[in-house]
Amino acid sequence: MAKKKLSARKKKEFTYRGYTLDELKSMPLSELKKVLPARARISLKRGLNEEEKRFLDNLQNKDKDVYRTHRREMIIMPQFVGKKIAVYNGQEFKEVKIEPEMIGHYLGEFAMTRKRVEHSGPGVGATRSSKYIPLK
Repeated sequence: MAKKKLSARKKKEFTYRGYTLDELKSMPLSELKKVLPARARISLKRGLNEEEKRFLDNLQNKDKDVYRTHRREMIIMPQFVGKKIAVYNGQEFKEVKIEPEMIGHYLGEFAMTRKRVEHSGPGVGATRSSKYIPLK
């Protein structure tokens, strides 16, 4: 009985604030603005600059494997879903595969600019009190 329930579960179709992905892709920008979160709405209300427009055109017109960009402040649109975008983090390009759940976020959120700090054990240069390592 439990196996039938597990096999009967289907993957739920993605919806963003009540709209399916196909509906979002066919929506004009003026309608899409109303669906996006406040910060993205304000950014789009101000309009896209020339570099962002150029990036959108390149993304829609060409069939590349990976699109490289420095535009970290670009809002992820429904047209980006399924594409790979390499976002510059100040040192290198981090490749990001755009998922439907990323819509409304910024590209820079997925390319971290700082590395995680990993401290090693105490050693040369440590203070007197921290040089002591108890034996177990």
